Amino acid sequence: MSTAILAPAALLVIWSLVMLFWMAGTRLPAAKKMGIDIAAKPGGRGPDVDPQLPDKVAWKSHNYTHLMEQPTLFYATVIILAIAEAGTGINLWLAWGYVLLRIAHSIWQATVNLVNVRFMLFLASTLCLLIMAMNAFFTTFV
Repeated sequence: MSTAILAPAALLVIWSLVMLFWMAGTRLPAAKKMGIDIAAKPGGRGPDVDPQLPDKVAWKSHNYTHLMEQPTLFYATVIILAIAEAGTGINLWLAWGYVLLRIAHSIWQATVNLVNVRFMLFLASTLCLLIMAMNAFFTTFV
């Protein structure tokens, strides 16, 4: 099995956890400062308080949620490519491109969050994923 392609996936997992701690490290102090008890409502969730928090605080939460969405397709694609022994060459470069673009997307969304730039980062990462997914399909189908 070609395992080199698992490294970018592992980095994206680590980055997702960095975003989790960044989100908590900004959300909890901001909620406390504003007198918001995030545990007051039974069954309450962090996103429930986002509308009450400053935008720059909520942006980290929004990005963490994004890292739990499309990257799940990336992880599946990486596993398929690794099992199919197609996790080298262009697929490996695309995997690193996807991860680096997602990290840039996270930093941009968490700090500046101008949608036009964020969308371009998302689009570029999605194109990397699309090509990888097509390669995974054709590698396993043929």
